[in-house]
Amino acid sequence: MSNHRSFDRERYEDELHTDPIGYRSDEGSEFHRAVHGSGPREVGRSRAQVRQERAARKRKRRGRTIGLVLGLIVVVAAVGGGYAVFDRMTGGSGAPEDFAAGNAGPSVVVRVHPGDTAEQIGADAVDKGVVASTGAFMGAAVQSSSISSVQPGFYLLPSNVPATEAVDALVDPSARVGSVVISEGRQLHDSRDVNTDAVKKGIYTLLSEASCIDTTGSGTPTCISNQDFNAAGAAEDSSTLGVPEWASQRVSTVPDRDRQLEGLISAGSWDFDPTASPTEILRQLVSDSASTYESTGILTAGASSGLDPYQTLVAASLVERESLPQDFSKVARVIINRLAEPQKLEFDSTVNYALDTTEVATTDLDRATVTPWNTYAMEGLPATPIASPSVAAVEAVEAPADGDWLYFVTINTAGETLFTRSYDEHLANITKVEDGFLDSGR
Repeated sequence: MSNHRSFDRERYEDELHTDPIGYRSDEGSEFHRAVHGSGPREVGRSRAQVRQERAARKRKRRGRTIGLVLGLIVVVAAVGGGYAVFDRMTGGSGAPEDFAAGNAGPSVVVRVHPGDTAEQIGADAVDKGVVASTGAFMGAAVQSSSISSVQPGFYLLPSNVPATEAVDALVDPSARVGSVVISEGRQLHDSRDVNTDAVKKGIYTLLSEASCIDTTGSGTPTCISNQDFNAAGAAEDSSTLGVPEWASQRVSTVPDRDRQLEGLISAGSWDFDPTASPTEILRQLVSDSASTYESTGILTAGASSGLDPYQTLVAASLVERESLPQDFSKVARVIINRLAEPQKLEFDSTVNYALDTTEVATTDLDRATVTPWNTYAMEGLPATPIASPSVAAVEAVEAPADGDWLYFVTINTAGETLFTRSYDEHLANITKVEDGFLDSGR
């Protein structure tokens, strides 16, 4: 970005007529001479005309100031109204209706949409009983230096309070509720690390934690349990959960209903209404995730990969769990090459998935156990995705790297991975694995 600032003629002319503190702006003043020089006045203009022009400039500057202040209360980037605030600032009569202090009621959830102005937020706050009028809310918002920092999302605000209290509550970061971050490779259910015994929280657990709200101020929040999310996600009719048409047929045949939404909630930052039902929350997340996946071209990528959209999602979840981003496109190519042979994928991540465990390597017994996901025990892709893939992983499957590789092995904790088509070379690559890296924790 250039630091060059273009010449703003209108702004320059305004500044010439600004009255700085400590100076008079009449023609004989020191300030006037410093700016205009000491030459003769313009001929043909009366003092009355000069005063009228000066008054017009002041009105113009005042209008700009009001416009600037109103602009500051825009939350994202939308242009909003502001009659109530404008009326107060310009000396209009009558204050907007406002609640008295000391009569706060139960807290309620107010949503801030992308692009909302303070006026629109105020209207929702009125509907929810937070404030008495939009005008009162805007009047308080325009005086808050933090209102412009409010982000789209859901906020827990006390009801029946003065507008200043409502705005103070809104700009408090602790008011935000229903906000959750789902990392790449996250699964629906909790999983346990075999080596450390640490539990990695699943999506349903994260949603449960993000759903907790205290509407009464008792200090004891109410939460939707992860069991409730799991029960909602296992519904027979997947259409109630926002499952897209391109995934519905495969989802209807998933062998374990508890896992039917696996991979259909994409990685990312999410906001949801914690007062909604588990089914409503999941429907929002699944529907919005489908839009995210579709934006990558998943509906048409099969022309080059040979995979339908749901298979692309499944393969992307394997890419996510088996490799680092720098190798996504190569691992995607290995998957497609093996499916074309056909040859078993033999990914340890698919063995771990059915066990709800995590480890770099698996045991002979685990690999021999037949499950709808264990790619050591069957050819083809697992029954469902095994995690939520990143957009990068999805795009890697849609456009994999060129190569004839059939094997790969990661040889150290830095993620260094070797690829080959030759099985003998693959065996030689395995000898390069650092001591203990691929040992099972059992």
